Amino acid sequence: MTLRQKVASLLMLHRPGVDGMALRSFVDSYGLGGLILMGDNIPPGLAALRAETAAISSDPGLPVLTATDEEGGIVRRLPEDTAPGPDQLKGEAPDATRAASASRAALLKAAGISLNFGTVADVTADPHSFIFDRVLGTTPADASSRVAASVAGQKGVVLSTLKHFPGHGEVEADSHLSIPTTPVSLDQWRERDEPSFAAGVKGGADVVMFGHLVYSAVDSAPASLSAVWHRILVDEVGFDGVTITDDMRMLQDSGVAQYQDPGENAVRALAAGNTMLLFVLGTDPSEDGVDPGHVIDAIVAAVDSGRISLSQIDGDARKLLRLRRSLAVSGD
Repeated sequence: MTLRQKVASLLMLHRPGVDGMALRSFVDSYGLGGLILMGDNIPPGLAALRAETAAISSDPGLPVLTATDEEGGIVRRLPEDTAPGPDQLKGEAPDATRAASASRAALLKAAGISLNFGTVADVTADPHSFIFDRVLGTTPADASSRVAASVAGQKGVVLSTLKHFPGHGEVEADSHLSIPTTPVSLDQWRERDEPSFAAGVKGGADVVMFGHLVYSAVDSAPASLSAVWHRILVDEVGFDGVTITDDMRMLQDSGVAQYQDPGENAVRALAAGNTMLLFVLGTDPSEDGVDPGHVIDAIVAAVDSGRISLSQIDGDARKLLRLRRSLAVSGD
């Protein structure tokens, strides 16, 4: 692989539409490693969705990571998903979460979707928090047991994801609109937010998604751009698998001046330790403010200048290639 091909394989993008061949053309035009399906990618009926996803990967031996957000409740993409959502599950025993998660995993697999951004490991008892209706528990203990159950329900069926590390529950603000900030200390985080992520990691979660969240007592940068938080995930939580950012466009949408260049954001996110970058785009790059080609150029330039090491790019690319290859081997 050329350097540009390796870099492109670290990107997961979105493009509207339900034409599988058009989506394949979009993926192949850049050599993307992943595609996220949003509501505008979901046609009526599971059979139509399966036909769409079956067309996305040019090489069945190395399928593109096809992802979606199927949490249940207020965040679900598939109308056929009638299992209870987090708002109901957090009042029931963990076995109910495992059953609901298994139901969703089977549905996603039938639809040809391989990666679910579906396990919210955040914890909060604050009803004013943006994330409150999506958490699986209001205490660390309750959240931990249900997060582990959610991962268990998906295991071996689809790839599971824990989000939004290091934890959205410490803030009320919506990270789609701002860069939420909390003064919570690292010791407080260890007590209140770490347990549910640790439980999911111990349970075998495949991916961890980093949130655009600032814990100012730990690092002034958002966790998605923070090498400090990536080291904590590896050294303290014990996760050395695939990591991915939340939608990188959210940084631009915050309005913060230093996050208005998507290429620079991408470089900082990879330098911090993310394996993969997620961008939810529309059909017109000029409206999104994101040109995928520019993002790839910026990362390639950062490698050429030594800002990001080639060995890191190689390691990330290999990690994702192995994950994608495992889907072909397992028949998922």
